Amino acid sequence: MSETIVALATPTGRSGIGVVRLSGSGSLAVTGKLVGDEAFDPKPRLARLKKLVDPDSGEIIDEAVITYFKAPHSFTGEDVVEISCHGSPVLLRQVIDLALRLDARLAEPGEFSLRALANGRIDLAEAEAIRDLIDARTVASARQAVRQLGGEFSNQLQPIKDELLDVIVVLESALEFVEDDLPDVQNESVKNKLRHVADSVGQIAATFKAGRLIREGIRVALVGRPNVGKSSLFNALVGSDRAIVTEIAGTTRDQIHEQFTIGNIPVSLIDTAGLRETADRVESIGVERSRRAMADADLIVVMLDASEPLTTEDTDILKSIAGLNFIVVLNKIDLLNAECGMRNAESGRAFPSRTGGAAEGRGGGIADPGYASIADQIVGDLESAFRIPHSAVIPVSAKTGQGIDELETAIVAPFSTEDATASSGFLVTDARHHDLLNRAKAEIEHSLELLDSRASEEITLIGLHNALRYLGQITGETTTEDMLTRIFSTFCIGK
Repeated sequence: MSETIVALATPTGRSGIGVVRLSGSGSLAVTGKLVGDEAFDPKPRLARLKKLVDPDSGEIIDEAVITYFKAPHSFTGEDVVEISCHGSPVLLRQVIDLALRLDARLAEPGEFSLRALANGRIDLAEAEAIRDLIDARTVASARQAVRQLGGEFSNQLQPIKDELLDVIVVLESALEFVEDDLPDVQNESVKNKLRHVADSVGQIAATFKAGRLIREGIRVALVGRPNVGKSSLFNALVGSDRAIVTEIAGTTRDQIHEQFTIGNIPVSLIDTAGLRETADRVESIGVERSRRAMADADLIVVMLDASEPLTTEDTDILKSIAGLNFIVVLNKIDLLNAECGMRNAESGRAFPSRTGGAAEGRGGGIADPGYASIADQIVGDLESAFRIPHSAVIPVSAKTGQGIDELETAIVAPFSTEDATASSGFLVTDARHHDLLNRAKAEIEHSLELLDSRASEEITLIGLHNALRYLGQITGETTTEDMLTRIFSTFCIGK
């Protein structure tokens, strides 16, 4: 008999309905006491409206819809009861406390899914897909999780494991019954099968770059000296007034994090403190954190002010990001003279000529250079001093929203792949799966080298058994208890 576990299956907080789930051999007995009927024996999969009572006082605490799923035809493979109450956090906590008093115990993170795995209702890859579906931040990541939950990943792996097992059987038989080496024809057939298996595993593993992108997304840090408009741009990108914006330099003292999506790609955006030398202790801590955020980010967005020439602080920042993945944003283009325009299409320059004269192919010059020539000078300085071409500088106005669409495209461009944006095929999204696929491929390739060198079948089989074990760890066939504990600890309680 399995212990009866209980947990809240819906998110914490107020809601119209909250679901308390029980699983285990005592689920019906606990539920019977909660409804004041110890002989309670409902028909499976038929929802019933019952009053919930405190077994000690007899006080009615709520009316709830109760649904019973009889073993083994339930999610966990055990008797499962779902109690749908009104979604008051106080009430739901009271129902759980009563169940705990009636010999149930609180479920561990992921324990319902772990029991489903132990009872053969799902495999490990499908169990992990439940977690990924709950955590999905985009439609694309949810779609991939649903496909994995439906067994697509496991179905792709099964013929590969079968083919690998066929080779192992041949080599094991040769080891047992054949004193001489395998005949050349059979040896070549075995090698061809192993090459096919290695290629198949490699093709699945190669989808991880796109899969990881749609599941985990990218970390983007906005950096720049104080008052260039980082917080305004942060708000424009996330679509809300998340960061405080003032004309006072150094307003942002600590990092502000927000998540949004560009296409199918999740983006974790970090608004950092302005980078400058400061005697303010609090601000200096924020500056140090900004530098750490730069080191950890997948992409750095360096912001410059289009209305002011490059400062020493700007050049220091540009020097510090050498070798890192970055793009440059020229903010406050709304301050440019309207008659200058944003781009000279005929000359191909990002901004009109900084000499103030007529740009090539235009009929007139700029008598007063104004902001446009300052911006053009910045672009020229970036190209000459930092080898940043004008095509890599993105002009925007965080105030008016001009150029934001182009900036979003530039943010995801270094990472985006056709697979990630289309997500039409199945993608490996979990780093654990990717690692195991690569390990399996490496073992198969090593065994191929051993076959080429006419090593004994006994030595060759070691790598093939290792490869089969690695593939089995993806679906949970050969996974250790410690590994299962580590995986399911990442689940939420109630799943």
